Amino acid sequence: MKLRTDVYGEGQPRKLLLAHGLFGQARNFRTLAKSLSDTFEVTVPDMRNHGGSPWAETHGYEEMAEDLAPLAGGAVLGHSMGGKAAMMLALTRPERVEQLIVADIAPVDYGGETHPQLEAMARLDPDQPSRTAARDALEVEEHLKDFLVQSLDLKEKRWTINLDTLRAEMTGIFGWPEIEATYEGPTLFLTGGESDYVRPEHREAIKALFPHARFAKIPGAGHFLHAEKPEAFEGTVRAFLGA
Repeated sequence: MKLRTDVYGEGQPRKLLLAHGLFGQARNFRTLAKSLSDTFEVTVPDMRNHGGSPWAETHGYEEMAEDLAPLAGGAVLGHSMGGKAAMMLALTRPERVEQLIVADIAPVDYGGETHPQLEAMARLDPDQPSRTAARDALEVEEHLKDFLVQSLDLKEKRWTINLDTLRAEMTGIFGWPEIEATYEGPTLFLTGGESDYVRPEHREAIKALFPHARFAKIPGAGHFLHAEKPEAFEGTVRAFLGA
């Protein structure tokens, strides 16, 4: 699948691919991508079934990795769902990944069949008079409202997220496919100090697939660490990619 992409720093000698998380868009990485474009040619796609990229009836990590493969060729960074897709890319197409950063997710099955944020979006009538009205009507935690409402197209009165496919595929999105492979390249698992997505008991599963994995935490950050602590996130990314 050909994804809609933004490119920053075109022509820079080093390449970096950024993969956003569930319910996100390429724009979530805009500030980081612009900053890193002083060193990297940064490619940021909308993942399948998100933003301006095509919709499909499936949303598996093997397919997302195939979507990303043509865009890769250097360092790859993925957050949450995008982190799992980036891991799968490194495991199945290691020649496309020189360095890997996985932001606040582990290669494990987190369990679950439904997602409360998805169900809240599905309940919201997309025919809203304004983004403020949509924000007020969306029944999710306050700190998530702006993030989710960005995917509401007020002009077309539709979500730019394929809610039907994501609902059907949610068990797999929460999960992790069995795979017999290892990625031998340099890998950083970067987590939020206040997040519990990557726990000590996940280390064995991580090391089995990524034997050279290193670990770092950003104090005071939760799951959306790149948005909550952008300077610390960027600094850690630069340090690792420059190592």
